[in-house]
Amino acid sequence: MSWVPYIKGYRSYLKLERSLSGNSVEAYEHDVEKLVQFLDYHKLKVSPEDISAQNLRDFLRWITELGMSARSQARVISGLKSFYKYLLIENIVKNDPTEFIEAPRLGRKLPDFLTVDEINAIIGAIDLSKPEGQRNKALLETLYSSGLRVSELIGLKKSQYYPELGLIRVTGKGSKERLVPIGSVAVKQIALYEQSYRVSLTINPGHEDILFLNRRGSKLTRVMIFTIIKDLVALAGIKKNVSPHTFRHSFATHLVEGGADLRAVQEMLGHESITTTEVYTHLDRDYLRSAILQYHPRA
Repeated sequence: MSWVPYIKGYRSYLKLERSLSGNSVEAYEHDVEKLVQFLDYHKLKVSPEDISAQNLRDFLRWITELGMSARSQARVISGLKSFYKYLLIENIVKNDPTEFIEAPRLGRKLPDFLTVDEINAIIGAIDLSKPEGQRNKALLETLYSSGLRVSELIGLKKSQYYPELGLIRVTGKGSKERLVPIGSVAVKQIALYEQSYRVSLTINPGHEDILFLNRRGSKLTRVMIFTIIKDLVALAGIKKNVSPHTFRHSFATHLVEGGADLRAVQEMLGHESITTTEVYTHLDRDYLRSAILQYHPRA
C-alpha cells in the first residue's frame, strides 16, 4: 500500500494553502514518513483511510522503544494530526484516528539568551577592516534590534525598510506581514553598510531589493548567518550555544525585563498565540529570582 500520492498531495497543501517554508514542509513530511517506516517494518499493509487508533498507539510505543525523546514524539504527533486534518479537508478519510491520541506532557523549556554585555562583546568582535565587517555589524544590530527570525533577516527588502519611521515590514511565517520597530543604532549601521559595502557590489538580477547581500551581490543564506555568529561568539570567548535565534530570544527577554507589554512583544515577534510569548514571563521570573538570590542580604 503506497502512501506516496497522499504525502505528495499533503506537500502541495502545506506549500500552497498553508504557505509554509521548505524546511517546515520537509519536517511535516518526515513525521508522516516515520509512520510509513513503522508500517513497513511490521509488514502492515494499511492505507491512510484504514489506519486505526490502535495502529497509532503501537507506532508511538515503537518510537518510544527506539529512544525518541518526549519532545520529538510530540512533534511527530503534531505532524500526524496535521496530515489527517488535510485528509479530512480533502474527503480522503471520514474519521480522524489521531483525534484521541495525546502527546506526552512536556516541561516548558526556557530559551537561552544573551546579556547585553555578551551581545556587545559579539558585535565588538567584528573586524571592521574587512569589507564585509560593516555588513555583519549592520545585520547583527538588526537581528537584535527587531527580534527577527533568520529567514526574515535574509529576506528583508529595501522596500520594506523605513529608516525615517524607524520601522521595517517583515514577511514572517505563513507569508504574514507585520510592522516591527528598528532602533537608531541599527539604522545608523545599515546606513554605513549601504554607503561603504553595498554600493560597491555588482548586484545579481532579482536581488536588487534585498537589503543584506554577500560579496557576489546575492542574498545571504541561513548557513552564512549561522557561520558569521558562530565565528564571532568564539572570538568573543562566549561559551554559550549561540544561534541567530538566540538574538531573537535576547530581544524578547530584554523587552520583558524592561517592562514591555506582553501583547506588544507578541506582535513584534509575530507569534500567533500569546501562550508562545508567555515563556518570556517565566524567564523574567527566573531572572528576578537569581537577582534576589545574588544581591539580597537575607537570600
